[in-house]
Amino acid sequence: MATVPFALYDAFSDTVFGGSQAGVVSDAANLDDRSRQKIASEIGAPATAFITACSQRSVSARFHSPLTEYAMCGHGTICLMTRVIEQGLLRWEDNEQLNVDLRLPASITPVEIIRRADGRPEVFLDIVPPALSQAVLDRTLLAGLLGLSEEDFYPGRPLEMASGDFVHLIVPLRGLDSMARITPDFRGLVHFCKQHGLQTIAVFCTEVEGRGGSDVHMRDFCPAVGVPESAGAGTTNAALATYLIRHGILQTTEENEKINVQAEQGIELERPGSIRSVVTMSGDSISRLQVGGVASKVLDGTLYLPD
Repeated sequence: MATVPFALYDAFSDTVFGGSQAGVVSDAANLDDRSRQKIASEIGAPATAFITACSQRSVSARFHSPLTEYAMCGHGTICLMTRVIEQGLLRWEDNEQLNVDLRLPASITPVEIIRRADGRPEVFLDIVPPALSQAVLDRTLLAGLLGLSEEDFYPGRPLEMASGDFVHLIVPLRGLDSMARITPDFRGLVHFCKQHGLQTIAVFCTEVEGRGGSDVHMRDFCPAVGVPESAGAGTTNAALATYLIRHGILQTTEENEKINVQAEQGIELERPGSIRSVVTMSGDSISRLQVGGVASKVLDGTLYLPD
């Protein structure tokens, strides 16, 4: 049988069993679309990254969920970059930071890898700021699909679509009480997402449990792409950061043109994670949007494949 190296990581978590899982398959250049999808479905993680080429300046990869191929994956990027560092395919040498291009089938994404004081890599990838638009939908239906009522939506904050690598629906709630009462109708949410062209429904509040100096508490429902709820989502948090800035919920100061958004996610799944978005402003516009964190390895081994 053919074999390829494989590892499983937890993204956005300093320890195992937190954050969002992603598999990483090395030496995947010879795997075709069907093989990659079968592997991702077998692994069953929210994302599996397949590394097809690697040099000191660039990493080429593909991402799959258990159901489909992703154009981009934030937490998968955190995991695969951590993997290539640990394998020695990317070397620190005398550098405290590496700048690498992530090459995907339809895009090239700049990635910064920072060596922390404990030697672990912290990975930040650039995200093109999504376009925000008013969400035209049945609010009563959406509230019911989440197990809530319209009164749980935060008054004065709109529901908006964030369109970028994925299409997210940003849903602001009043607080942690509303977040804790969510009981999703996943079958209904799949239909709702397909009806409105959504990949994820991102529900948040600005009341937090206070883990790690968080600014927002977030839950991200993605049943339309095969993941009922994500414990840590980079692209979704980048979209949320864009929303928070657009509506003045978080602002820069005169001394600092950057806004750091720290989100707590995965707590309801008992997989707590911490995701940081870094937003660089130019006047009233976002000139750069990054999202990142660390990944912890859960297992390391070999995949056995048919010849």
